[in-house]
Amino acid sequence: MKKISQADIKELAPKDFPSLLKEITDPPEKLYARGTLPAEDYKWLAVVGSRKFTNYGKEAVETLIAGLIGYPVVIVSGLAIGIDSIAHKAALDARLKTVAVLGSGLDSKVLYPSMNRTLADDIVQAGGALLSEFEPEFRATAWSFPQRNRIIAGLAHATLVAEAEQKSGALITSKFATEYNRDVCTVPGSIFSASSAGPHMLIKMGATPITSSDDLLQVLGFELNVSDKGGSASSKRRYEDCTEEEKKVIELLQSPLSRDDLIDALGPPISRANALLSLMELRGFIKELGGEIRLI
Repeated sequence: MKKISQADIKELAPKDFPSLLKEITDPPEKLYARGTLPAEDYKWLAVVGSRKFTNYGKEAVETLIAGLIGYPVVIVSGLAIGIDSIAHKAALDARLKTVAVLGSGLDSKVLYPSMNRTLADDIVQAGGALLSEFEPEFRATAWSFPQRNRIIAGLAHATLVAEAEQKSGALITSKFATEYNRDVCTVPGSIFSASSAGPHMLIKMGATPITSSDDLLQVLGFELNVSDKGGSASSKRRYEDCTEEEKKVIELLQSPLSRDDLIDALGPPISRANALLSLMELRGFIKELGGEIRLI
């Protein structure tokens, strides 16, 4: 995997910033970038949340982002361990552009967190970008993360908070989004989970609760055309290029099934069915959880 070097990093002047970032009250004086910034006609969605995520939070983020396949959406987050990394990976799996805003410089020697250097390279190689307002060799500090959060919020048309405790950097990002007059939305969670305290507080303050990918698409301003036969517009869009075998799996999984029941319904040969299911899981259409296979 190619490491990030100084030669890969370019400096952006304010005139070259994405248009939404130019509108905020406290834009950076300059930005350092590696990779390719998406075109101006994309909709940018910030996805942020707790480092201490739950399985529910992970599955919610993966499912919501998977439902955006085929739409001109950019997922922007902070490359942090937890929900941020999950959001970037889900975007890559869904073949969406993704942009990471770092709390460190972009040089490989200081890129933080170091365990996500491979993910950072994957983002760039998939046509996305890494951004930082800090000098390339700047090492992350406690104050640099809250400071970079304003850039995440400033880049995005809307901010989605997936999971967050009441004192969380994700809530700092949502606060900036509110100040910049951008949409704030959140994923409702269990009343027994501390990770849901932040989202529930945001809902009380007027944030939009998100329970499906179509909810996100509407927040981002897409017009959804759902047929009278039912089914979400996002699902219909992403399933258009499926094979007949894949469409049969999708039809069977309108309710979750065990692997054995699903294979029985598909019919022999078993090896072919298992290969088909493995491929669909890699493509982000299905997921096996708790002994059942379900659509995502």
